[in-house]
Amino acid sequence: MKQTNWFERKFDFSTIQHTFPSILERLIGTPARIEEKLNGINPAFYTLKPDNKWAILEHIGHLSDLETLWQVRLQDLLQGKEELSPTDLNNTRTHQGQHYLKKPEVITQQFRELRAQTVSQLEALTEEQIYLSALHPRLKTPMRTIDLFVFVAEHDDHHLASISAMNRMFLSQPKQI
Repeated sequence: MKQTNWFERKFDFSTIQHTFPSILERLIGTPARIEEKLNGINPAFYTLKPDNKWAILEHIGHLSDLETLWQVRLQDLLQGKEELSPTDLNNTRTHQGQHYLKKPEVITQQFRELRAQTVSQLEALTEEQIYLSALHPRLKTPMRTIDLFVFVAEHDDHHLASISAMNRMFLSQPKQI
């Protein structure tokens, strides 16, 4: 099954559900899920770039690259800014980061540390702060703190699913690798 491209995804943040603890669990679990996923993939696949797209290690490096954006956007919300800080839609940091040349344990540890910082900030929020809102610059829709981190968890899962799809493809086409 083909996954929708990230920039084509639509998000609806119109409901109020008290699911922040569940969202935190997803965010906390992503580093372990990445490490578990890598343990199940042939290391020879980590640096392969099918169709000149990102390698598995680049997907993981990308999550680290964006973690600081999530932290900045959280601060935007807490500071009452009207609009969240924009991202580099070209993903320059990831393209130039050469994550495919790095050791997997370095990339995963960096992500683990950055995500722990984010989670620590989130665990300190009050219920009022969870529902602060600002305009998302690309989606042009209001996004509350809780919505932002649903978005982050979905982004994590998007890249984990991409890694799984790549692994399945590599396994099904061993002669082309």
